[in-house]
Amino acid sequence: MSKSDPSGLSRINITDDADTIAKKVQKSQTDPEPLPRATRRVSAGRPEAENLVGIYATLSISPSMPFSPSSADSSSRRSRRSLADALVARIEPIAIEIKRSADPAEIDRVLGDGSARAREIASPIMDKVKDIVGFIRS
Repeated sequence: MSKSDPSGLSRINITDDADTIAKKVQKSQTDPEPLPRATRRVSAGRPEAENLVGIYATLSISPSMPFSPSSADSSSRRSRRSLADALVARIEPIAIEIKRSADPAEIDRVLGDGSARAREIASPIMDKVKDIVGFIRS
């Protein structure tokens, strides 16, 4: 996976849906050797394996992911499916929230709620300021 490659298949975007993530992982390039069971055993001459195992390792940082590089299966197909599932589990909730937050009605609702809360907090303070300065309150 590469963020500098012009192809959309070269990277997983935070807004990708589950099907797109699975498709990209399934199409990722791997070498013919089985994936190693631990990241430290990936040789420097195997960039495709390093890439997939590196993604596994990144996903395993969170305790909520039942996943570790050692769970990488030696079968490329199963490894990719497992990796795709882990990526979907991590990325899909974020993508859903981004899409929900980008809805104009949702933005207006959040701004309206914030405005009402700010007025509620500021109103008594502004009343005191107006009294001190000598403004007539309406």
